Amino acid sequence: MTMSMITLPGSNLNISPLCYGAGSWGSTVRDAELEQLYSTYRAAGGNAFDTAHCYAFWVDVDGVSGEGTSAKGTSAEGASERAVGECIRKFERRRQDVVVITKGGHPTVPPKYPKPDAYLSPEVIRKDLSESLERLQMDCVDLYFLHRDDTRVPVGEIIDTLAEHVSAGRIRQIGASNWSTARIAEANAYAKSHGRPAFVASQVQWSLAEPTKHYGTTDSSPRSLSDADVRWHTESNLAVLAYTPTAGGFFASGGARDAGFDNPVARERLARAQRLAKELGGTVNQIALAYLRSHPFPCVPILGTTQLDHLTDALGAAKIRLTPQQVAWLRSKN
Repeated sequence: MTMSMITLPGSNLNISPLCYGAGSWGSTVRDAELEQLYSTYRAAGGNAFDTAHCYAFWVDVDGVSGEGTSAKGTSAEGASERAVGECIRKFERRRQDVVVITKGGHPTVPPKYPKPDAYLSPEVIRKDLSESLERLQMDCVDLYFLHRDDTRVPVGEIIDTLAEHVSAGRIRQIGASNWSTARIAEANAYAKSHGRPAFVASQVQWSLAEPTKHYGTTDSSPRSLSDADVRWHTESNLAVLAYTPTAGGFFASGGARDAGFDNPVARERLARAQRLAKELGGTVNQIALAYLRSHPFPCVPILGTTQLDHLTDALGAAKIRLTPQQVAWLRSKN
């Protein structure tokens, strides 16, 4: 199976239509199991790997090289980036054949991930990026996201800081993770007027299911894509990299998993996805992923699964494209 690459608008990045999220790599997923997942994804034509400076600080694992400590043991902070780098060095003939995505600028999560209050200061961004490159053992990140926003900092200061790293060759393209569309628009307007690099993608929680609780009430919290945000992305054509794209197993389990998406709207969309899956000969999970990919603007779902059979099923979504009418029907309340 092969995948047709997507060029992110405003960039020179060619990315596969499905990205692999490496949050568990190097901590709860390791060795032969990890290598099999990597090889399966690459054999299917996938070329993009998403990690972050903070992954996976929340995991306590003895024997894993990490940089944080807790009462229980060693934090796996940094393990994901190291594992991504190791796989690329082991399996790839050319570094440029893959797209490496990482994130920095995450606020503190005490006690396992202590950070300064000014987590988007030039010093913190520089430190996070330097540590990520060291862990990856790379000179450059293809797409660098700021993991959270901090509205105390003017967008001009943030864009100017990132521009320095792009100019130095440490970053190819920049993105905003869990930012509001209003702040992204403000930042990109500044970038355009000052000849600076602009954000080429937003990384945000988005799925066919409607979350029971809308995210994004504070700068430090995750953010989910609203209907208004979808309209903005349609108008701006800014790409989305969607995490939790299958609602944490809600679709694959027939609604049995992830109570955060168990509500009447999500249940109705699940029923419609089940009906469409039968009509098209796919799985419900594949329909949920195809739904995201079938919008007018580029959307790349981030697959976070650690199960080989789940990964194989999800990769099948690359061959499914829904019509605008099918997309509208899946969301329709009629």
